[in-house]
Amino acid sequence: AIKSSDELKHIPVVVMTTSRAESDRSRAYNEHANSYVVKPLDFGQMHELVKELGLYWTVWNEPF
Repeated sequence: AIKSSDELKHIPVVVMTTSRAESDRSRAYNEHANSYVVKPLDFGQMHELVKELGLYWTVWNEPF
């Protein structure tokens, strides 16, 4: 729904999941997700992942 809206389609969609299933990843990208991230089970690793994602989207990524 986000990608079909002219007002919202530029918002990056990041799927955060515990699933490593190829079918889930394919579906996410087929539905126009911008990223598919498998969440780590360890809290410390999850904290690092969230920090790194924040840096990617706010510092490294060149928005449209």
